[in-house]
Order: sequence, then structure tokens, then C-alpha cells
Amino acid sequence: MSTQQAAPLSEAAQTRRAVGNILKGSAGNLVEWYDLYVYTVFAAYFQAHFFNSKDELQAGLEAMAVFSTSFLMRPIGAWFFGRYADRKGRKAALTLSVTMMSAGSFAIAVLPTQDVIGLWAMILLVLIRVIQGFSVGGEYGTSATYMSEAATTKRRGFFSSFQYVTLIGGQMLALLVLVILQNAMPKGDLGGWGWRIPFAIGGVAALVVLWLRRSMEETVSAEQIEAAKTPAVAGQAQPGSMKLLFTSYWKPLLVCIGITLGGTVAFYTYTNFILKFMNDTSGIAKTDTSVINFWALFIFMLLQPVYGIISDKVGRKPLLVWFGITGVLFTWPLLSTLAGTKDPFTAFLLMMGGLLIVGGYTSINALVKAELFPASIRALGVGLGYAIANSLFGGTVPLIGAAFQTVGREDLFFTYVTVAIAISLVVYIFALKNKKATHLDDEQGHAWEQAHQGGKDKDALGV
Repeated sequence: MSTQQAAPLSEAAQTRRAVGNILKGSAGNLVEWYDLYVYTVFAAYFQAHFFNSKDELQAGLEAMAVFSTSFLMRPIGAWFFGRYADRKGRKAALTLSVTMMSAGSFAIAVLPTQDVIGLWAMILLVLIRVIQGFSVGGEYGTSATYMSEAATTKRRGFFSSFQYVTLIGGQMLALLVLVILQNAMPKGDLGGWGWRIPFAIGGVAALVVLWLRRSMEETVSAEQIEAAKTPAVAGQAQPGSMKLLFTSYWKPLLVCIGITLGGTVAFYTYTNFILKFMNDTSGIAKTDTSVINFWALFIFMLLQPVYGIISDKVGRKPLLVWFGITGVLFTWPLLSTLAGTKDPFTAFLLMMGGLLIVGGYTSINALVKAELFPASIRALGVGLGYAIANSLFGGTVPLIGAAFQTVGREDLFFTYVTVAIAISLVVYIFALKNKKATHLDDEQGHAWEQAHQGGKDKDALGV
């Protein structure tokens, strides 16, 4: 082997390498989120097989409760996989998480119903969803970290936006499968056994991703992995440890939670719960809402890189403030108007309006969080901060929304979403600075020429 140092890669070569790594990383993200969302997309067709209630609204509430239960494991998954990724590498953590998700999808595809095994059907369904929640809890933080680290310096916003391209793509793919099956199968067959098909598809897709991820490049340095293996010196914390996070980076962790809170509530409102909202409150046919959701999410997915490019020009903070202000002003008008319309095209425009607002958050939130932490604690900090907010607020949106539906108080749900966004808006305005040097800048080069102002501006918090 030659002892000469490799020549620096040209900008074109760096871009090609970034594209290859991000495609491999984001493919797993796509499958993970497809497997997560396919549950809610097909819930109306399989809920009768696992829940005893004869009332459709009540059965739907129970199905959403199980969906929310999976979120309880996200902080634990974020802790486990974040620590794993910071100590053993991003590639190893991402491979393990998609393996667990694949196993869960295959299990649901063959799970016996309550007619066969009684109460055990619901118990096993909950257990599987808890395992999948554990898996996806690790996927978000690790993939956000990996994509931010694999991106080129001047295009971090653009490349990092592909986390939500694939996250949204996973939900869109689940909706596409639903539309195809609705048109290809009699309703009775879809509700009888056809709902198992999408879960089997998710399991097979995850196996393909496992093969792709074998050739991913690692973004964690060998020195960091070695440091994690070495016993800690007295008074010092190892990479990827809770001690390091809570003693040195507790403030960025709190900011990470605050950044996520309003964004995750708005995201799950306009991409997840809105399907049930249109069916039960607006009274729009299920076949129409599936098409509405598919095309709205398709456009939303394509807009993510556009927002990312904008952030590479103007900074990250303006987009978050855009989301916060417009979210506070327009949540009530959009959702209340949607509640009173039965016209599919009007519903599409209203959903699209909400998604245009949420795009200011979704496109860059992963990068903003990754910039808060150094490499030694990045996956754990991003993953745990996101998971705490997501479990408490985002994951409970379908359950809270369904509960308000059952008592006819959708207006209180609109208020809940608005308040959540307002809380995050305060964080965006007062806790973040625009175009300041971050840990990623110090590690890989500065995105903004004027950003390098020394350690006092490090981590974009001014601390």
C-alpha cells in the first residue's frame, strides 16, 4: 500500500460520493417510514380483526392508541441506537434498525386475528408495534446525523432535506399501495386478507436495503470509535454516553426538543391524522381521501429539496420562523375550513396549504439539530431530543385528534396544534442564530464564509 496521502477530492467527486452515500442511507429511511406509516394507512381495513369494538369510531380510536403506543419506545430506541451510532458507527446502527423493522413487518403480515387466537392478537400487535417504534426511534437520529455528515459543505441543506424526502416518500408509498389495492381488489377481500400485502412488501423491501447498506461509507472517525472502547479517564465522559450529553450538551438537547415539538405536531396532523380527519369529520369517501393524500404528499416530497436549497442561500432560521409564524396564523382557518368541506379538490388545496407551511420545518430540521452537537454525541443528542418530543407530542396526534372527534370538539384539536407551533416559534426566534459557525462547520468546513467567528458562536446557540 502506498504511504502517500490521497489527493483531495474535487468538488464534483465529493458531490458524487455524497450522492451515493445519501441514496444508500435514505433508502433505509424510506423503508423504515413506509413500514411505520402503512399501519395507519390500512388501519380502517384491519382494525376489526384485532379490536372488539363494533363502533367504527371507537375501533379507530383503539387502532390509533396502538399506533401511539409504538411511540413510547422511541426515546429508548433513540438512546440505544444513538449511543450505538456514536460508539460503533452510523452504518452499524442503521443496519441494525432496518433489520428490526423488517422483522416486525413480516410478523404483522402473518399475524393471526382475534377470531383465531382471541385477545392474543391485539397483544401481539401491540408488541410488534413497540419493537418497530424502538427501531424507528433509532433510525431518525442516526439517519439525520449520517446525511448531515455525508453532505457537501455548501449543500448541506439540499442533501439533508432528503431525509424527509424519503420519510414522506415512505408514507406516500404506503398510500400508493393502498390506492392500487383499493382499485385492484374487492373491498371485502381487502378488509379480509388484502391488508396483509403491504406489510409483506415492507419486509421484503427492508431486505433489499440491508444489501444496499453494506457499501455505505462510515462518517465516524476511527479515533472516535477507538475512544469509545477505551475506559473513561476519571472526570471525563466517553463518546456517545449519557454523561457527556447531560453534563456538556444539555442546553442543545433542550433546544432540540423545542425545535421538534411544534414541527412534529404539525407534520403528523397534515400527513397522518388528516386521512382519518377527512374520512370521519369532513365525510369525504375513503377512496377520495387516499388520492388526495397521495398527490399532496407527492408535491410536498418534491418541495423538500427546494426548501433545502433556499436554506443554503438564506440560512436555516428564516425557514423555521416562516413555519412558526404561518403555522400559528393559518392552522385554525385551514383545519376548520377542511372540517366543513366535502369537495375533494377543496380538501386537496387545504391540505396542500398546510404542507407548504410545514415544509419550512421538515426540510431542514434534521440538519439544524445535527449542527447543535459535535460528532462524539451527535446521534444520541439528535435522536433523543427528537424522540422525546415526538413521543410526547407528535406520536399522540392521531390519538388526541381521534379523541376530540369522538366528542365532537375538533376545535380544541385545532387549538392544540396552534399552541404547539407557537411554543416552537419562541425557540426558533430566541434560541437560534442564523449563519453562525456550527460543530459541523468546524469538523468539515464552513458553509458560510462569514460564519467563522471562533468558539463563542459554536453550535448555533451562541454558547
